[in-house]
Amino acid sequence: MLVDATDYATATAQIIEAAREQRPFAVTALAVHGVMTGVEDPAHNARLNSFDLVTPDGQPVRWALNVLHKAGLTDRVYGPSLTLKVVEQAAAEGLPIYLYGSTDPVLERLVPALQGMFPALKIAGVEASKFRKSQPGEPEAIAERIKASGARVVLVGLGCPRQEIFTYAMRPLLDMPLLAVGAAFDYHAGLLKNPPAWMQKYALEWLWRLGLEPKRLWKRYIILNPAYLSRLGAQKLGLWKATPPAPATEPVREFAV
Repeated sequence: MLVDATDYATATAQIIEAAREQRPFAVTALAVHGVMTGVEDPAHNARLNSFDLVTPDGQPVRWALNVLHKAGLTDRVYGPSLTLKVVEQAAAEGLPIYLYGSTDPVLERLVPALQGMFPALKIAGVEASKFRKSQPGEPEAIAERIKASGARVVLVGLGCPRQEIFTYAMRPLLDMPLLAVGAAFDYHAGLLKNPPAWMQKYALEWLWRLGLEPKRLWKRYIILNPAYLSRLGAQKLGLWKATPPAPATEPVREFAV
């Protein structure tokens, strides 16, 4: 799994530059769970490796870059925080954004929350998830709606890994950045609370989230976290050589919308 050794300033600048230049740019922020979705599914791994930018969303992912590759990163690039930095810069430059995913009630809270934080922000369009697979011709129709809105940045909140598959599939159809932003919609709509700063610093955010949603998240953290750490240890000790698959180029015919 290929993850960029980047920081907030660099990642934000790359995204905004792509928005200015009106070119495709696929972005996701991966914590341990996101990385492990690629480890468990080689086809998805190849899709993720085709992204233009993959940021180290979780502290354990940042640690892995530092331990294995001496990246020297002093902070992670957390999806919800990156979202706000991109939205702030988009507002400053008059670049309209498009919100895709989640539910109508969440979006109804998210839109005024973002406009309250950034009064100059232009929201070109809002579209809730259909919670089903795409139908023939639907990706093209979605792309046309987004382009017709005048948006220059698309924020995608469909949950991992659905949002990454959506971003991969839609990238060839849109001349703008697509950001798979995970739980950012829920956080910024005020529906999820961030853990204390000390828990974020010491990579205990998973424990906080597990406490909030144990039934939904127990497998993600109780099974995938040890699997991630075992692979990281094997890499560090030279017992296993991780060989990333080549970036995918094949289109996805059907995906969650």
